[in-house]
Amino acid sequence: MHQEIYWIFTVSVKPGRFDEFKKLVVEIVAETRKEAGALAYEYSVSSDQSTVHVFERYRDSAAVVTHIDQTFGRFADRFMSLVTPAGFVVYGTPDEEARGKLDGMGAVYMTLFDGFRRWE
Repeated sequence: MHQEIYWIFTVSVKPGRFDEFKKLVVEIVAETRKEAGALAYEYSVSSDQSTVHVFERYRDSAAVVTHIDQTFGRFADRFMSLVTPAGFVVYGTPDEEARGKLDGMGAVYMTLFDGFRRWE
C-alpha cells in the first residue's frame, strides 16, 4: 500500500479579495516547491473567482507534517483571513501526527477500497 497523502481543500474567497489571495498563493507555492516531500501543489479557481480548490499531494505523513509546520504555518493567518473553508477531503492513510494537524482543519477522511492510479 502506498504512503502518499493527498487532498482537495475547497475555499470560498472573500468578496473583492481574489487579487490579494492570488499574490499570497504565489508566495506559498514558491515555498512549497522547495519541499522534497511535496509531490503536487495546485490551485484551481472558478470562473467567477469565488471558489478555489487546492490539490495537494505528499510523499507520506512526515511530508504532510513538514508542510503544515514549516511552510504553511507561516502563511496560515493571512490565508485564512482571505477565505472561508468550504470542504476538506483527505485521501490516503495519514498517521496519528498528521491526522492531528489535518483534524484541526475539519478533514473528512476517505479510505481507498478499490481502483488503480497512474501519476504520469
